[in-house]
Amino acid sequence: MRILFHCVYFPPEVGGLESHVYYLARALVDRGNTVDVVTSRSQPGIPDQEVMDGIQVWRTWFPSRTPAGWIAHSLASVPKTRALAKAADVIHAQAFASVLPAASGRRRSGAPLVATFHTSHFLVRAESGLWRPILGKLVRLPDYCLAASEEIAEVAMALAPGTKVEPLANGVETSLFRPVPPLIPKTDRKRLVVPRRLFPKNGVEHFVRALPIILEEMDVEALFIGDGPERERLEALASELGIGDRVEFLGKRRHEEMPGLLCSGDLAVIPSLMEATSVAALEAMACERPVAASNVGGLPEIVDDAVGGLFEPGDPKDLARAVLELLAGGGLERRGAAARDRVKERWSNDRLAARHLEIYSDLLSGRA
Repeated sequence: MRILFHCVYFPPEVGGLESHVYYLARALVDRGNTVDVVTSRSQPGIPDQEVMDGIQVWRTWFPSRTPAGWIAHSLASVPKTRALAKAADVIHAQAFASVLPAASGRRRSGAPLVATFHTSHFLVRAESGLWRPILGKLVRLPDYCLAASEEIAEVAMALAPGTKVEPLANGVETSLFRPVPPLIPKTDRKRLVVPRRLFPKNGVEHFVRALPIILEEMDVEALFIGDGPERERLEALASELGIGDRVEFLGKRRHEEMPGLLCSGDLAVIPSLMEATSVAALEAMACERPVAASNVGGLPEIVDDAVGGLFEPGDPKDLARAVLELLAGGGLERRGAAARDRVKERWSNDRLAARHLEIYSDLLSGRA
């Protein structure tokens, strides 16, 4: 089967969506399929075309990391998408910004169109009176719709009544994300790891504000993995709160380093203010790390008392409570083992790829 993906961002970009699309594409190639990816030339110096682990990657013009930039990229990517669509059996739009160029490819080839709606960007724009009718039309365009969480699926179906949207959480490459030796040597302190890009929606500020409360009862330190526009302000806030010596901002790290970094902590914390299905949380769980997470979006679908704990988003006191209960209550190893078992059973990349191939085959045979 020849499969054409369209996705605004793709490695070497780092993020949950980028990781999801890359590992899904690689798994499909490993099963004997051909996968082309049309994406953006989002970083200077990256090639217009290359082969990554058997995936044919085609990069097109990208002006800026803004909604206007996404739209401009979508329009600029139409010629390449249409050209590749002629040979495609299935076209798959990864996120709402990819639906229009992918639909243009379908008009050229007649291949069925699948779309997956990811990320909090979709949820934010679904609340806008300007965006709601636009998103409703985008949800109606594909032949089959997927969503990265039950919340996104429900919102998408509300935007386009009568349209079926299947919730299908993103997967984890469990052969990569597994227990490995810590990349940063352990100390006598309990260590919290926060694998979040430093953007307001990821709620890292509330974790920083919770840390002094945690330190009143327990000797801990924290690692922040990820970069973003909030970094300077968060470093200043940590210093202002007197906890600068208990935090380390590691910045953007290569994907291959992530298992070792996650395994350098005792507990992962996901303090998001909004979230689809957090790939970072699933990756931590696959590394046998329990997760304390905000009770928001798709996080309650993957985290419960058996593998970690939940706290109210934007509430440093409740975040501190959840972290202290997990650290003081014991059972971190038991929860970590249960977390990995759960990921392997429900959210492995193997299962994700198998479900995608079922959908593609059903569409091609007319059953979907």
